[in-house]
Parts: sequence; structure tokens; C-alpha cells
Amino acid sequence: MLTLCGIFVNMANENIKIVHNLQHKISRLVERYSSVKSDNRILQAQNDQLAAKLEESVKEMADLKEKYNTLKFSKTMEASSGDVHFAKIKINQIVREIDKCIALLNR
Repeated sequence: MLTLCGIFVNMANENIKIVHNLQHKISRLVERYSSVKSDNRILQAQNDQLAAKLEESVKEMADLKEKYNTLKFSKTMEASSGDVHFAKIKINQIVREIDKCIALLNR
């Protein structure tokens, strides 16, 4: 009978060790989860900032392209006496392009 009690005590000690080990692993898992969750918040904030910067850069690039095209057009219009013929050809091309756009809009 004494050995049977010893076996139960030994089994109880093993179960206690398993429970403590499990509690320790769960607490480590919770700590890791908290850490990853915090890192995720930081990365999400950085992602939002980078997305805003990208959107701003895209808008700036579109503005610069528009300014460049306007400048290019004005340089074309600023023709010297020798470039008058070239300027007229360029204006005719632009007028044809505008007519095509109007035709597409009327569809």
C-alpha cells in the first residue's frame, strides 16, 4: 500500500510540473503575442506614413508633368521667324488632337 501512495504522490508531482511548465509556456506565448502586436502597430503606422508620402509624390509628379507640358507648349509657341512653319504644324497637331477628344466625348 505504501508503494501505491508513493506512485500517486509521484504522479501528482509530475502533474504539477506539467501544469507549471504549461503556465510558463503560456505566459511566454502571451508576451510574444504582445510584442508582435506592438510591432504590428508600429509597422502599420509606418506603412500609413509611407502611403501618404507616396500619394503626395504622385500628385507632385503629376503637377510637374503638367507644368513641363505647359512649358514645352509655350516654348513651341515661342517661335522665331525661322520656326513659324514648325509652330503652325505643331498647332495643327494640337487642334486635331483636341478635335479627337471632343469627338470621343460626344459619343
